[in-house]
Parts: sequence; C-alpha cells; structure tokens
Amino acid sequence: MEVSIIFKIGAVGILVSVLSQVLKHSGREEQAFLASLAGLVIVLFWILPYINELFESVRQLFML
Repeated sequence: MEVSIIFKIGAVGILVSVLSQVLKHSGREEQAFLASLAGLVIVLFWILPYINELFESVRQLFML
C-alpha cells in the first residue's frame, strides 16, 4: 500500500469537512450532505483496488 493514498484520503477528508461546515452555516444542509457523500464515494473508488487485492490474498491463502 502506498503512503500517498493516506495523504490523499486525509486531504479529501479535510476539504470535505471544511466545505460541509461552510455549507451548513450558510443554511444549505442538503448540499453539505451531498458534498460529504461525494467525498466518501471518491475515497471508496480510490481504495477499491486495495480491498480487491486483500480479498484475493485471503482467497489464495485459504485455497492452499
């Protein structure tokens, strides 16, 4: 696993949290929710190959 992916996830988390707070304080709760959801989806797409690799490793471990 690359260390850069951890920094990317942290950056997205900080950005989404600041954006969400700004939107909530300006009365746009729906857009704040959608921004949080979009950040979650982006991060999930980034870590999906790592999850797939983990499942393949576990499957190969128990196939022996």
